[in-house]
Amino acid sequence: MIKKNARNTKGRIISAAWKLFYEQGYEDTTVEDIVFESETSKGSFYHYFDGKDALLGTLANVFDEKYEQLQTVMDPEMDAIDKMIYLNHELLAMIDSSVSLDLLTRLLSTQLLAKGEKHLLDRNRVYFRLLRQIVAEGQRRGELRSDRTVNDIVKAYALWERALLYDWCLCGGDYSLVAYTDSMTPMFLESYREKKI
Repeated sequence: MIKKNARNTKGRIISAAWKLFYEQGYEDTTVEDIVFESETSKGSFYHYFDGKDALLGTLANVFDEKYEQLQTVMDPEMDAIDKMIYLNHELLAMIDSSVSLDLLTRLLSTQLLAKGEKHLLDRNRVYFRLLRQIVAEGQRRGELRSDRTVNDIVKAYALWERALLYDWCLCGGDYSLVAYTDSMTPMFLESYREKKI
């Protein structure tokens, strides 16, 4: 029970922080604001985080919460490519509506500069576990190429998504991230479809 409460406290802090970062901006959000919004204490905050900057690495947690939610509503009968297209659309739509360009840029730059843990590359994340499950099932069903390993396909897909996010940030968000991914991701993923003879 203690472990679950600890996870809930940390999760509340992360959720509150990202909500405030989006609404008020990163610079205008204080630790006190986060503590108040999360209904926790300063002691709890500093138990999990060294300061506000430490929260930049937690956007991966927010993404994983979204993936957990999507996993419960995604049609299990969809083929593997349609599942990946669905996840891609939903995540990028969430980013478009609740993560500012400035915050996403900060996250991506911290991952580039990080000496230790790179949260976006953590293969134990819900994101990677879910993708491995989808790809393995797609290969078993004959929907995805079998001349590539599960890990090869998952790595390529994750790289594709990061490329979309980095490019959008580099371009200053001057195009619709969702419209672009909706038109381009299906073409990218088609190259992994098992060809019917």
